[in-house]
Amino acid sequence: MSNLTTRERVLVLKSVLEKYTDDENELTLSEIADHLHKEFDQNYDFNKRLIKEDLNTFEASNVIDLIVNQEMNGKPKYYSFQNRLFEIQELRLLSDAVVSARFITKKEKELLIDKIKQLTSENLAAKLENQIHIDHETAHSQSSKVKYAIYNMHNAINDHKAIKFQYGRYNVKKEFVLSRNGKTYHLHPYSLVWNRDYYYLIGWSPEHKDLRHFRIDRIVKLQITDEVFEQREDFDVSQYTHQLFHMFTGTEQWIEIKFADHLINVIVDRFGKNVPIKEGDDGYFTLKTKAVLSDGLVGWLLTWGSSAEVIAPPELKDKIKAESEKMYKLYH
Repeated sequence: MSNLTTRERVLVLKSVLEKYTDDENELTLSEIADHLHKEFDQNYDFNKRLIKEDLNTFEASNVIDLIVNQEMNGKPKYYSFQNRLFEIQELRLLSDAVVSARFITKKEKELLIDKIKQLTSENLAAKLENQIHIDHETAHSQSSKVKYAIYNMHNAINDHKAIKFQYGRYNVKKEFVLSRNGKTYHLHPYSLVWNRDYYYLIGWSPEHKDLRHFRIDRIVKLQITDEVFEQREDFDVSQYTHQLFHMFTGTEQWIEIKFADHLINVIVDRFGKNVPIKEGDDGYFTLKTKAVLSDGLVGWLLTWGSSAEVIAPPELKDKIKAESEKMYKLYH
């Protein structure tokens, strides 16, 4: 058997404590030695006396938060590592975010979840796995490149470098077809946002002289240019995304809509608690706010059927009426 240096022994001891102990699982000195031998296939000689000295060093220092429990009646000490960077609840949030991201392939989700599990003990990782269900494959063939595109976009945003790319969508044959016959888009990237399980890139289009957003999993052949730009000082990413409905573009206007009282939580979830509403005495309340008039807004309002009535603007009322008539004729 080979002997480890002091530094090597300390490192492997720390790794065993992190892997096998937590708030609910402790190990004795003998159990720690057994795990060390098992982990390294009997290739090294782990002397209990030296291990005990290392544990005492951990206990006396602030390098690792080692918890030591000494039971009465001469029973052995129990050791555990509990102060982790992430709590199990936080790891569940990270895992759920990965699972819900539709632009990530099933295989990549499984790999990411495995890495997240390594941030806690084996016992807690097993509990984490019980909470996670990875549904069937939904991401398309470009998705494996999304994580690299996101990395490059972050760099471009931080460095204020303009980007060029091609953009596309699927047709009814499920073929990915480039928009504008493959013409390159030119954009000053401002921000990345997560909306409805997708990543979007928001930026200024020099060609159209306004803000535009693009779904990242539909961006291909991304290039970071040498062109440096200055971001507009009046850009507010929260305000931009708040006024869009399902990331549809359109003209921003004041809207006034009557909603049935039972939809108040829907409105609070969508607009926030500070949204101005006026209570009525007929089982309805009135919402007045700014929003982008788009197909996304029309579709969202039609979701609530007769529980939502557009008061203004007339343009939105006409859109709702026209779409309702189409639906009526479809089912009549």
